[in-house]
Amino acid sequence: MRFSLAALSVLALSQLAGCSSTQSKQEEASQTGKITAEASANPVRSTSASADSAEKPAASERAVTSTRSVSTGDSTLDSLTYAPTGAILPKHRIFAYYGNPHSKKMGILGKYEKAEMLRRLDQEIKNWQAADPATPIQPALHLVATSAQGAPGKDGGYRMRMSDKTIKKVLKWGNEHKALVFLDIQRGHAPLGPEMAHMEKYLKLPFVHLGIDPEFSMVTGAKPGTKIGSYDAADVNQAVQFLSRVVKENNLPPKVLVVHRFTQGMIKNYKNIKLDPNVQIVMDMDGWGPPVLKKDSYKAYIQKEPVQYTGFKLFYDNDFRKPGSRIMTPAEVLALDPKPMYIQYQ
Repeated sequence: MRFSLAALSVLALSQLAGCSSTQSKQEEASQTGKITAEASANPVRSTSASADSAEKPAASERAVTSTRSVSTGDSTLDSLTYAPTGAILPKHRIFAYYGNPHSKKMGILGKYEKAEMLRRLDQEIKNWQAADPATPIQPALHLVATSAQGAPGKDGGYRMRMSDKTIKKVLKWGNEHKALVFLDIQRGHAPLGPEMAHMEKYLKLPFVHLGIDPEFSMVTGAKPGTKIGSYDAADVNQAVQFLSRVVKENNLPPKVLVVHRFTQGMIKNYKNIKLDPNVQIVMDMDGWGPPVLKKDSYKAYIQKEPVQYTGFKLFYDNDFRKPGSRIMTPAEVLALDPKPMYIQYQ
């Protein structure tokens, strides 16, 4: 995808808003112990959820062999042969590098050239595998495929879709490296449904999964980056239903849905989120800060608002922003109870 200098600047700024400029709000929440943290290695809700919710089937119970007999209608996509089988969680821990190849400021995925980025990914995975030898690690690349923007654009959506070329490039990296690829949506003002539909041809591939970011779901009409957005359980259910349909129509293994979160208000009515055997939901703790705040936040919200699986995000840069702060070690993260099954580095 060709970007003008102005477009690239807005792209980078939107990402800094995602984990930097809106961090003033996050820091304020952190100081009062209100950074959300979700974690559950178990594919069920805890007893704090309703009894009705707790009886939902676990996505990990469904193990289906993937087939590549279904055509995406795109010869480039159909040439990608990596086809994991069965449910990823909880047999594997997913380890993802996040970002966009067009921006060094968005995250580790775009900070280095492909070969160096993948080398670092593999080295980091070795560190995590050493910390928990019993759980195999599944590598992943988490691409911001729809980026929230500070300007409305032609349709007023306040978001930029990455080009087919950009998405295919990262898919090829995943295919070559036997890594999952997550396509992340920051919807801005655009409806979620059409943004997911735009990704459907890619999601027909068995190694491609979805992420949605409530921070940039601007239900109040505010400009992305000026306030923290939110999703209701109904929105999460819409994503689950969409992915479940893709799985059933294409005879695929369960899809993983990552939902980012760092404040309680980013997800409304969590008890109404419905589990589906075709989709594995990960609530990803997306806050940066000193280890003590991240640990306290994790403990404070994991028991209160469990959904299914949980993740934990680490920041190569932002976790060092506070004086005396540092990035948590694999051993520290894995000492959390229960252990996160999705790890993401930005």
